[in-house]
Amino acid sequence: MTVILVFGTSTTYGAWDTEGGWVQRLRKHLDEKQLANENLYYMVYNLGVDGNTSTDILERVEFETLQRTKLLEKGEEVITILGAGTNDSIINNKTKKHHVSLEAYELKIKKIIALAKKNSTKILFVGAKPLDESKVNPIPWLKGHSYKNEHIEKYDKKLAEVCKKSDILFIDVYSKMTKIKGYEKLLPDGVHPNNEGHKLIFEIVRDALIKNKIIP
Repeated sequence: MTVILVFGTSTTYGAWDTEGGWVQRLRKHLDEKQLANENLYYMVYNLGVDGNTSTDILERVEFETLQRTKLLEKGEEVITILGAGTNDSIINNKTKKHHVSLEAYELKIKKIIALAKKNSTKILFVGAKPLDESKVNPIPWLKGHSYKNEHIEKYDKKLAEVCKKSDILFIDVYSKMTKIKGYEKLLPDGVHPNNEGHKLIFEIVRDALIKNKIIP
C-alpha cells in the first residue's frame, strides 16, 4: 500500500471545484489506475484546511500523519505532499505585517520537513498559484488585509529555495499559470480556482509526480 497525505489550505481542500478539487482529481486518477491493476493500492487523504498557514500545518502534520499511517506494515510507502505560503503572505495594510513573516515562514517550512521526514518515505511541496489582485487587494472577507502577487512570489521563491537545499521536489504552479493568458478567469473570487483551475493544478501535479516516478 502507498498512502498519500496532502496537507494545505482551502485550495487543497477543493474550493470552488464541483468535482472536489485537484486532490480529489489525483485520487480519481489513482483509483482508476488501481482498478485496472490489482497490484497497485493507493490511499489519498485530503488534509487541506481553510485558512491554514505554515504555523497551522506545523502544529498538525505529525499527529495527523500518525493517525493515518500507524497501521501500515514495514515497507509500505508514505508520500507527503505539502503546500503553504499564500495565507502566510497576507498583509495587514495598516501595520504592513504579514500573517507569517518571510523569515518565520522559512523556519516553519524547515520544521515541517523535519517532522514529515519522521514518518514519510517521500516529501514534496506544491507551490502557490497566482491571484487576481483586482478582487483581493483588499480582501473582501478580511477587512484591512490584502493578497498581493509580489508577496506570493517572494514566499514561493523562498519555499523553492528550502526545497532545493533539502533535496525535496518543488512543483512550480505559479509560473505555469501565469503563462496562461487570462488566467484570472480561473479564479472567480480572486484566490480559489474554479473547476478548470483545479483541473490545471491537478495536471501540473500529476505530470510532475509521474515524471519523478512517484506515481504511475
